[in-house]
Amino acid sequence: MLGGLTGRVLEVGAGQGRNFPHYPDTVTEVVAVEPDDTLRAAAERAAAQARVPVTVRAGHAGELPGEDGEFDAVVFSLVLCSVDDQAAALAEAARVLRPGGRVRFYEHVRSRHRVAGLLEDAITPLWRRIGGGCHPNRDTEAVIRAAGFTIEHVDRFGFAFSPLVPRTAHIIGTATRPRP
Repeated sequence: MLGGLTGRVLEVGAGQGRNFPHYPDTVTEVVAVEPDDTLRAAAERAAAQARVPVTVRAGHAGELPGEDGEFDAVVFSLVLCSVDDQAAALAEAARVLRPGGRVRFYEHVRSRHRVAGLLEDAITPLWRRIGGGCHPNRDTEAVIRAAGFTIEHVDRFGFAFSPLVPRTAHIIGTATRPRP
């Protein structure tokens, strides 16, 4: 997901900073935004070990730090499922991206299988409460397109974080902010 990135990168919802070791040396700086105090503290510890400069800041997806066009890329990794307003988060990403800048995303999404999708719809109200605001039934790819980004590449696959958990639909890809 992070391969080929260059320049300044804004990572939204950095969590514990697990992406930090994977940024290529072509990245000159990562500004990582994390709203949760506990996760942000863990991300700060991870930033100290990263091979590229990482600055961790408090904040959330609806009000990203940075001037218009300041970043070369924005990274969303398992965060668009839990933001209150995906469109607002993507509008902010578009604002801080330079024209032609890239969004890299890795998200779990609503299954295309009818029964699994209906099950995700049914469990979303409870899951949202116990899963940190996560909505397992979002069509994030469609929202990225609706926000005006051009999706260059997207892969859809099933993934389970444990053998005891059913596989769920995920997407990983790259989108570009259109040039004016």
